[in-house]
Amino acid sequence: MKRRRKSGEKVQMHRFALPLCYGSEAPYYYYEVAPHEREERFHLTSELCVMDDEHYFIRGCLEIPIIDYHENFIWTVWVSLSKESYDEVLEKWDERGRENSDPYFGWLSVEMPVYPETLNLKTNVHIREVGTAPYVELEPTEHPLAIEQRNGITLERVKEIQEMIQRHS
Repeated sequence: MKRRRKSGEKVQMHRFALPLCYGSEAPYYYYEVAPHEREERFHLTSELCVMDDEHYFIRGCLEIPIIDYHENFIWTVWVSLSKESYDEVLEKWDERGRENSDPYFGWLSVEMPVYPETLNLKTNVHIREVGTAPYVELEPTEHPLAIEQRNGITLERVKEIQEMIQRHS
């Protein structure tokens, strides 16, 4: 049963009803492989992925500030790393102080339906404290996603992203 508003009671708008996080459960290349081959070719967890024992991926957060709002908009994304970088990340995975590591260069390994081509954009992956997903920073280019990460987006843009994703689902 719906509660009736009392006379004079203000209606509170719940901005947080908009989803502030979208992402992919696997790197782009996972979806390019036939489903019956995936188990053999991929070792996939919620945070790490190895393809064919030669391609290495880490999942992180590409955060975009929301102008005049207290939270960020987040894309959970996959980034490919060199074997050397991947091994170093694994070595430090459970270490306190790992957030003091230098960032790791990588290539964005997801397609995002609301932007022009995002596959293989250059990134820096910043490892954060244990238990927190890495922060993914795009190279400062003129790509719309990189511009939004640098400059932030409005709540109207968040709503637009939500609508575009719903159309692609």
